[in-house]
Amino acid sequence: MTAGIKTMEILQREGSYEKLDKLTDKLINGILDAAKEAGHAVCGGHISGMFGFFFTEGPVTCFADAAKSDTEKFAKWHRMMLERGFYLAPSQYEAGFMSLAHTEEDVDATIAAAKEVFAEI
Repeated sequence: MTAGIKTMEILQREGSYEKLDKLTDKLINGILDAAKEAGHAVCGGHISGMFGFFFTEGPVTCFADAAKSDTEKFAKWHRMMLERGFYLAPSQYEAGFMSLAHTEEDVDATIAAAKEVFAEI
């Protein structure tokens, strides 16, 4: 109960949601840009702190679109990100979540690792 109350107090601080949105936008767009630069078809987006992406040409608007994703390539990419210490949702059908505990440095490091992995796969 105490943790929940503290979370609500933090979220009521001015700029909390804006910070979360800004960090998530930077993360997802950094990952998408890294994929594009390396020649991979990846699409995705975010709503506030929730994000997701698919290894396919976009947009993905329904399950049939999502089912066209290259799940084998995603699995390889995910595994290589784990090897670098980045823990993301293990399936393209799951959402990832940012938190206010994440920093610009965390996002930059994640994008840098994503660039490395996209260049290798």
